[in-house]
Amino acid sequence: MKAKNCLIFGGSGQVGRNLIRKLTRNNIKVIVVTRNIHQKSYIIKTQANAGYIDVVEANIFDEKKIRELFKKTNICINLVGILYEKKKGNTFKNIHSVFPSLLAKLCKEYDHKHFIHLSALGVNNASDSAYAKSKLEGEDNILKNFPLATILRPSIVYSVDDNFTTNFMTLLNRLPVFPLYYNGKTKFAPIHCSDLTDTIHHVISNNVYSKIIECVGPEIITFKEIIQKLLKLIGKKRLLLPLPLLMGRLTASVLELLPKPLLTRDQLKLLKYDNILSGKYKSNYDLGIPSTRYFDKEVEKYCYMWRDGGQFSTNKYKAENDLESDPN
Repeated sequence: MKAKNCLIFGGSGQVGRNLIRKLTRNNIKVIVVTRNIHQKSYIIKTQANAGYIDVVEANIFDEKKIRELFKKTNICINLVGILYEKKKGNTFKNIHSVFPSLLAKLCKEYDHKHFIHLSALGVNNASDSAYAKSKLEGEDNILKNFPLATILRPSIVYSVDDNFTTNFMTLLNRLPVFPLYYNGKTKFAPIHCSDLTDTIHHVISNNVYSKIIECVGPEIITFKEIIQKLLKLIGKKRLLLPLPLLMGRLTASVLELLPKPLLTRDQLKLLKYDNILSGKYKSNYDLGIPSTRYFDKEVEKYCYMWRDGGQFSTNKYKAENDLESDPN
């Protein structure tokens, strides 16, 4: 049986780091491509034992260099994605459509066993979003060029390394008032990073070829409920203020001028649509990989960094839960 050698694009993010640890612990060697080896390799190299990981610096559109890496591997995983467009060619079309199409063609040319692509849940419905359109176009290009590809569509992915819960807890610490768009009624099914990487490993180890798989956590939570849970976890009280859509658009048009915008007009459009199972495709539950980690319990493990007093603060949330569960 041929050894499994995995080529990973986007390995320095929260999903990539967790996935590298999971794959290498299961004797799968990985090659991780990064655009800046000096900035990223010190993080990536610590995720696996020597001999199981190789970090290569390359521009993701440098086809000649990427081809050489495909010759050494038989599995390709694409985790590359952006939430907002930047300069120097980092557009939704280039990153979400053109690049995945290139990878799919190379997977077919070099007869790769697997091509796993990370997309996003809910992109079918958000037809007015440039982000969603580019994701859908990328999925279509992949399946045309490499029909055996497996596309994963996760809801919000969270962990201590995310840019979701950590950013919101930072904002909730600093802002006396927090805006709610669409009255905070948008539904999500947050999935912990480890549960998502369990699904990816299951796809590889069990030779799953299901085209599109929706990945969700064990609970459905509205945006307002997520913010309320985070406030409770960090021991803060804030005014949650529903904002009219026009005000939201004006705010987003200003914020998207920042180098790392907190909100863009395109993201505001996405927030209009629920981020839960559509029922049209298989899910991680159908594969026999149910999510076992609940939002409150997981965020509680690292939320102390945003509490007054840090890790030595009194955890009122935990104390309340202990009282509720104590039969005496």
